[in-house]
Amino acid sequence: MLQLNKYICALAAILFFYSCTEDKKEPSDTPTSGDVNIVVDQSYQQLFDTQIYTFQSLYQNAKVHAVYLPENEAIERLIDDSCKVVVMGRDLTSEERKHFEKANIYPISTKIAEDAVAFIINNENADTAMTAEKIKSILLGTDSLWHWPMEKTIPAEQRKITIVFDNNGSANTRYMKDTLLKGHAFTKNAFAVKTNPEVIDYVSKNKNAIGVISVNWISDRDDSQVLNFLKKIKVLQVSKDASSEPVKPYQAYIKTKEYPFTRNVFMINRQTRAGLGMGFVSFVAGDKGQLMILKAGLIPAIAPVRLVEVNTK
Repeated sequence: MLQLNKYICALAAILFFYSCTEDKKEPSDTPTSGDVNIVVDQSYQQLFDTQIYTFQSLYQNAKVHAVYLPENEAIERLIDDSCKVVVMGRDLTSEERKHFEKANIYPISTKIAEDAVAFIINNENADTAMTAEKIKSILLGTDSLWHWPMEKTIPAEQRKITIVFDNNGSANTRYMKDTLLKGHAFTKNAFAVKTNPEVIDYVSKNKNAIGVISVNWISDRDDSQVLNFLKKIKVLQVSKDASSEPVKPYQAYIKTKEYPFTRNVFMINRQTRAGLGMGFVSFVAGDKGQLMILKAGLIPAIAPVRLVEVNTK
């Protein structure tokens, strides 16, 4: 009986040891393997479809599970730990950082690109250029009519400008309200659909509309979907003021800030250990990821270095 008790005690000790080991199980992901959940602002879906595909092709034991959501939902997912990494057109606010710090979490923000907010119009619209101040007055509703040639023959109701955003909680909506309107409300003639492609579709069918989208959806001229979008609409030229030349949101003008509505793109990682989240951020911020950003028509945070051999003989 004594011997049986010894065996029972030994078995209990072994089970206790393994249960403790299981509780302290090390994370199974590494910078190039395992699984990670990320949320990407819908503005950057075109770009990150390519980034994820390339990363997983290079590291076949890695699986990046991406969900594309508006900016406000992306940050909520990061806060409640539904994902480890988010991609947004802004950095965390001081209030958001304080929330993480209370839980002893210190997210790492990595700038990966510069992009722009683009304005699109119907192919039949004769207006092709505006100042930033003009756009502001339209968004506020103080200027609500198109001033087309022969406007006296067209009733005012048929010249009413409508503004369409991709989503009420999107980076584009937040950017225009915070940056241009300084928190003031949009005109009653503004509304939101759900996605950037829906904005493009709406504008293509409505002559009076101005669409507000991320330039990422119309910047990669090697993408067949982008080329199809560009056939359906026109991109508005915008100038900083009346004395400046109006320009489209092309790379050169985003870089020089001649185009007035530019912003930084960040990847924010709450997985501060060396896991797959950190590995994927490093990839996008590295040479291969930055080259894809350049090809997509955005400005890489770190311009890829091009080595050229010079023959001095």
